[in-house]
Amino acid sequence: MDAKVTEVLELYHARIREERSAPWQEPPGGRDGGQDLHMYAIGPETGQLLNILARSLGTPTILELGTSFGYSGIWLAEAARASGGRLVTMELHAYKSAHAREMAERAGLADWIDFRVGDAVRMIEELPDKLDFVFVDLWKELYVPCLEAFYPKLNPGAILVADNMLRPVSEGAHAYGRAIRAKPGIDSVLLPVGNGIEVSRYAPANRA
Repeated sequence: MDAKVTEVLELYHARIREERSAPWQEPPGGRDGGQDLHMYAIGPETGQLLNILARSLGTPTILELGTSFGYSGIWLAEAARASGGRLVTMELHAYKSAHAREMAERAGLADWIDFRVGDAVRMIEELPDKLDFVFVDLWKELYVPCLEAFYPKLNPGAILVADNMLRPVSEGAHAYGRAIRAKPGIDSVLLPVGNGIEVSRYAPANRA
């Protein structure tokens, strides 16, 4: 990590510490309402693991589902820059995507990121390129629909990571766990990192 990336990550970490130490307040809005300023960030342990996994791939096309305020995107974009790849990150809310872009520019990583705003399933279906890495961290009821959209676009050896598989408890996350393990050519394991992550690899030679 260079100095610019480290500085931006520290800004995020300070915000994460402040958010997690404050009394819980129900955020305004929600998915289709006003501006929810909570980050709900993955945290540095999960971020570092994402970075390590993405860096292991050569010139990867990385897809992030759920830009939020851009924290996980910094880890993924740094990996994209280091490995000669690029990151496509998708977010429903324009104000979150705009903040993420600002932070990426501050970190010197914006040139490696394609920011997209809108409906994730539709935008996935419109992607022209195959995918080498996918990080799933958006509304849990969209996990399975997004899986169905990106699965046909996976390159052999693609790595998939889904967050919040253990906490908070969600039927959408559980449904994703069942669905990903039922896909041909997928090897998958649930890891107790952060709030629980499902790490999967697509190996089409293993098709039944």
